[in-house]
Amino acid sequence: MAMPKHARDGWLLSIPALILLAFGAAGPLLIVFIYAFLEPGDFSGVVWNFTTEAWFRVFFERDIFDGTVSMADAHLTIFWRSVKLSLLTTLITFLIGFPMAWFIATQPPNRRPAWLFLITIPFWTNLLIRTFAILEVLRNQGLLNSFLLWLGVIDQPLQILYTDNAVLIGMAYVYLPLMVLPLFAAIDRFDFRLIEASYDLYASRWQVLRRIILPITRPGIVAGSILVFVPSLGAYVTPRILGGGKNMMVGNFIELQFGQGRNWPLGAALSMLLLVIVLVALLAYVRVTSGSERRDA
Repeated sequence: MAMPKHARDGWLLSIPALILLAFGAAGPLLIVFIYAFLEPGDFSGVVWNFTTEAWFRVFFERDIFDGTVSMADAHLTIFWRSVKLSLLTTLITFLIGFPMAWFIATQPPNRRPAWLFLITIPFWTNLLIRTFAILEVLRNQGLLNSFLLWLGVIDQPLQILYTDNAVLIGMAYVYLPLMVLPLFAAIDRFDFRLIEASYDLYASRWQVLRRIILPITRPGIVAGSILVFVPSLGAYVTPRILGGGKNMMVGNFIELQFGQGRNWPLGAALSMLLLVIVLVALLAYVRVTSGSERRDA
């Protein structure tokens, strides 16, 4: 059966985008996937011999003297730190971003653009500059410690920099706008008459939040969580600067393998594993959202 002319024209118009996806996304991803099954070169690069050693070394390690196999505790610790900090970043940005989005959405229409403008201002600045700004706040002689010393709350500077807490604070600051904007879009469409009706039926504030507001704004919550969790999991700049190299996350560990470690297959295997984790998280979000929608229906 011949393809209709409008469908054929649609495919022809999509050819440039398909070529861009093939060479800009699928092509590099395929190369990384192939590298994950090759041997590392002596100084860098790969040797074109098929092996699964890189995948083995993601989870296990061999003793250089007797060849005994044990769990790769360092690798698993890095992955656990990455997932933990990403989840905490998502939670913190939600707890901070939801009241902000609610405040903006409940402002008069002529004031909302100004508040949204203030939220988007950080995107005008390079991520590296924003991270260094947070470093100046958190360091021992930074603004935070100086202010606490001036108030007399502490006697000596707090060691915040180069810890997981510093990385968490930095990522929450960097990705907060990505949570606020989807939440605002969901709350902006919210019918506030439902709240009045709930109060008329003697519902408490907690019941209104749990049974009315959160279920209706769930699409914005899910979208914001995805936009924060996915880049947090693969973050590189913020953990590198605020973590000082010793509080490493997956992105830093992958860069180390392609750089100083000179083990490209291991770096490729770690990259593919990170991709799998992101896909699992996205599928979980989609499944939870679709299940909630079916229950609501």
